[in-house]
Formats: sequence, C-alpha cells, structure tokens
Amino acid sequence: MSNHLYLIPLLPLAGFLINGLLGRKLGDKAVGFIGSAVIGIAFVLSVAAFVELLGLPVHERHIDRTFFTWLAAGSLEVPFGLLLDPLSALMILVVSGVSFIIHIYSIGYMHGDPGYPRYFSFLNLFVFFMLLLVLGDNYPIMFIGWEGVGLCSYLLIGFWFTDEARATAGKKAFIVNRVGDFGFLIGLFLIFATFGTLSYAGVSEQARYWVGPGSVIFWITLCMFFGATGKSAQIPLYVWLPDAMAGPTPVSALIHAATMVTAGVYMVARNSFLFALAPATLSIIAWVGVLTAIFAATIALVNNDIKKVLAYSTISQLGYMFVGCGVGAYAAGITHLMTHAFFKALLFLGAGSVIHAIQHAHERAGFVGDPQDIRYMGGLRRKLPTTYWTFAVACVAIAGIPPFSGFFSKDEIIWRSFAGGHPAVGVVAMIAAGLTAFYMFRLLYLTFHGGWRGRRDQADHLHESPPVMTMPLVVLGLLSIVGGWVAIPHVLGGGMRLEHFLAPSFRIAEELSVMHGHHSVSAEYLVMILSVALAVGGILWARAWYIRNPEAPKRALARAKWLYRLLLNKYYVDEIYDYAFVQTTLAFGDGAWRWFDIPIVDGLVNGLAKLVGWMGMVIRRVQTGLVSNYALMMAIGIILVVGYMVWK
Repeated sequence: MSNHLYLIPLLPLAGFLINGLLGRKLGDKAVGFIGSAVIGIAFVLSVAAFVELLGLPVHERHIDRTFFTWLAAGSLEVPFGLLLDPLSALMILVVSGVSFIIHIYSIGYMHGDPGYPRYFSFLNLFVFFMLLLVLGDNYPIMFIGWEGVGLCSYLLIGFWFTDEARATAGKKAFIVNRVGDFGFLIGLFLIFATFGTLSYAGVSEQARYWVGPGSVIFWITLCMFFGATGKSAQIPLYVWLPDAMAGPTPVSALIHAATMVTAGVYMVARNSFLFALAPATLSIIAWVGVLTAIFAATIALVNNDIKKVLAYSTISQLGYMFVGCGVGAYAAGITHLMTHAFFKALLFLGAGSVIHAIQHAHERAGFVGDPQDIRYMGGLRRKLPTTYWTFAVACVAIAGIPPFSGFFSKDEIIWRSFAGGHPAVGVVAMIAAGLTAFYMFRLLYLTFHGGWRGRRDQADHLHESPPVMTMPLVVLGLLSIVGGWVAIPHVLGGGMRLEHFLAPSFRIAEELSVMHGHHSVSAEYLVMILSVALAVGGILWARAWYIRNPEAPKRALARAKWLYRLLLNKYYVDEIYDYAFVQTTLAFGDGAWRWFDIPIVDGLVNGLAKLVGWMGMVIRRVQTGLVSNYALMMAIGIILVVGYMVWK
C-alpha cells in the first residue's frame, strides 16, 4: 500500500472534479454516493497503510515515497513526496474516517439544497487538501495543503453566499487566516535560509546536531506557531471560528473536528524536533493554549447559540492540545486531537439533528425564528431520543469523565503540565476542565430536558432525523466511549499503546528535550482525582441550576450583570478588533483616496490627458483642409531645412 500512498489524497480530488464538473447532470443521489464513496475508499486505503506500518519493526516505521521533482530552481529542489510514519498514519485515519461519517450525514442534512453538487465537491476538495497537508514529506507540500484548507473554509463557510452575513463570515475566516499564514510563510523562509533545505528529513537531521544560535530557532518556531494560532484558532487569531458557524452544520463538524483547526496542532507536532530546541517558544505555546482554553470556556458559559457554544468549546479544546505540545507531551496532544475529533464531530452533528428538527417544525407551523437558540428549546429528549443519548455521551466524553475517551487524553495533558514543571498551567487547565463540564451540561439540559419552550404548534412537528443522519451519531457515540482506551495510562493498568506507537515520530524531540520532569504515581493519582472531581462538580452545578432550580441562574446573573454582559459580548474583542484594524484600515483607505489618489494619481493622469488634448487643439489648427496652406507649410519647411544645412 505504501507504494500507492498518492491514491489516498487523489481519490477525494477525483470526487471534487467529478461532482464539480458533472454534478448537475448526475443528480443528487449520484453526487452524494460519489462524494461519500471516494472518502470511504480513502479511509479503507488509510487503514491498509496503517496496518502495513504496524507490521514493521518500530525503528523502521518511516516510509518516504518520492514520485517526481516538483520544483527545481538553483539550490532549491522540492520533490513531490509523501511520508507515512506513526503521526501521519494516525492523522489520515482520523481525517478520512471522521470525514467519511460527515459525508454520509450530509446526504440527509443537505437533501433538497439547490447547491448540493457544489457542496459535495467543495467537501471533497477540503479533505484532499487536509490529506495532502498531513501526508506531505516537506514544507512546500504542507503549505499547499495549509492554504488549500483555508480556501475551502472560505468556500464552505460562505456556502449560502446570497446571505450577506454568511458571506461576510467566510471572508472573515479567510482574511484572519491569511494573517497567521504570513507568519508561517516567514518561518518557512527562515528554515530554508538556515538549513538550506525544505524537507522534514533534512531539517530534522540538522536540528539533531544543531550548534548554531538559539535565537534563530526561537524566531523560526515563533513564526510557525503564529501561523498555528490562525489555523487552530488560538489567541489572538481565534475570532474567525465562532463566525464560521454560518456554514452548514456538517461543515462546522468537518472544520472543527477532523480537519482545518487541527492543522496547527499537527504542524507543531510534526516540527517537534525544532520546537524542542526552543524552550521559550514551548512556554509561550503552553501559556497561549491554556489561556485560550479558559478564555473560550468562560464565553461558552453564557452563549445561547447551540453551535456557537460548541465553537467556543472547540477553541478551548484546541488550547488543551497546544498545552500538551507546549509541555513536551506531543503524543498526549495528538491523542486529544483524535478523541476530540470523535466527540466534537458527534456534538456538531447532534446539534445539526436538533436544528434540522426545529427548522422542519418551523416550516410546518409557518413560523420564522432562530432554530439555534437554546432558550427556545427544551424537552427534545422525548422527540429525538437517538440524538439525545448520543449527544449526552459526547458531553460526558468532553467533560473528561472516565472511562469515556476525553478523560484519558485530557488527564494526560494536565498531568504532564505538572510533571513537566508547569504547575500554574496545570491549575488553569483543571479549572477550564470544570468550566467545560458546566457549560456542556448546561447546553444538554437546556436543549433536551425540561419542557418545550418554543411555540406550542411547533412541538407536534418535532421528530427524530432519518437513519442516514442518526447512524453516524451512533458510530461516533461508540468512538467517543472507546476511542481513548488506546491511551489508558500505566497507573490505571493500561499500556498507553497509542503513545508508544507515536513515539518514533517524536524521538528526536525527546532526545533534544530539556523538559523531562519527574514522575510520581501518587501525584498523578491526585491530579486525576482533582480533575475528575472538578468535572463532576461542573456537571452537578449545571444540574442544580438548570434542572432543579431554574431560577438560580437568573438570580446569579442579576447580581453580576456587568460580568454577564462582558461574557455575552465575548469580552468585546470583536469590537476592539473592528475599531483597531477594520475601521482604521477603512479610514486609511478613505484618507488615501481623498488626499493621494484624487489629487496626485488622478491629477497626474488627468493632467497628462489635458496636455495631450491641448496639443491636439494646437496641431488641429494646422489641419485646415486647404491645399494652398499645406503648400505654404511645405515651402516653409524646405526653407528651414535648407537654411539649417547652409548655416551648419
């Protein structure tokens, strides 16, 4: 299979071309089948590649296939090569597997949409670029995939582009990502200038024996991490992700669970051999990650949009992944990436099932309203039982309750923060874990428990989604339960098989790392107990407020109106950015137009035009149409020429 790795990204690209060019002629059924089948086959091939890699001795689990020379200019030569190692093998399994489930779900969710072929073609293109990003064996290929998923996010977030708000959200995502991409590109330039190569193998080998100035590595890694803050929505470039909810819900699941937002985490993990040489950058990553985690969690506490609560949850969970990388626990960060893909895809698809049911009820009742506001939901567990139970499983998983998948990956990250000499980071991460449990169960209780808070004539039209939408929920629900069992720590009797599998990808980073820390079984147990206790406390707090005493939140908000307004308005960051960057740029453009473009640019062009016009007026007077005048002018010309020659 390793000789045919190119088929894994090539299949989604073929689906994009077929559905994009022939989709309207093929019909919706064929489009949905082709769009899903190419991803399904890519997943099967990914499984085959994974199994082949497992069959190799641990020290040989590194397969690099070069297919042709892509770029050659002077000292720069970039081959088109694909790399299969434990890290990329796990990533292609997660990307293709979760994407396949989302494609199946989309068949039901997008049924009847006039842009159905366009939707599936863009979805296939998205998966192609993400697979290219994680399989490429050098930085330029990664960058092509990096930019490609950014392009596809713009196309899919603004999929319903006739709606101005949705189109604006797509543009916001595209522009904010370009800011981060500028930093990433500078990092790539510095890598080539420093190491003279753009291949992972070449850079890692030189990094292994690096004796140059540490400041160079610091700036390289800092620029690369700045790019990651854009793609993976960390402070200060997280603002595009909540607005990305404007796209279709399966798109939100794809972006937030398995593809685009995990690209930054993968990039940092892939370059662990560089980041290990820059402990200052790792500290920055850990603190940015944990501050993002608690910052986004506090906003999610009061948000009333079912998809935006999940969006801020994604930002927060990505923060945990960066904490893992920042404290040197790259395998733990990638493990959380995997488990998060399962339960976050389930949460978004479950939210899509709820929205689908409410939109249908709105249409039947002849009512126009917001189908995403949880204040007007409630009691849906009886109407949507499959959606409810799978959504509840995902809430337990993300809260970090054992033995669900989220517990093992999140607990390992928190523990490694303490063991690696970052106790303050660990404490903040534990507090964020408690807040996560609270806001997720607040969402669960307000959406599914109690009584229906919408219009009475809508309740009769609420019903469960079709099997094509509920079966993916069941599959993801099972993965949300057992997906973390491959990462059970030693203190709980597990062998942390996934961490051992990933170890070869981080071997050089482990050799170079100066953050080995210490291991205490009793301390690990204590951290584990405290983190679970905080999660359980968050769940009980949510139950006390939103099930047993629904008036309690209102009284609490009345006592802290300023805090509620601050959180509800997302700390006014969007307004600050709008004033500092958007309005400033518009004002600068308006001033440049008034004081430079009109008087200087337009003045110069218009002045030249007037000069040419005046010259034309002068010359036109000579063109009288009288032969005698022309003869006179010729005579004068002859006299002048003869006179000049005689005089000379």
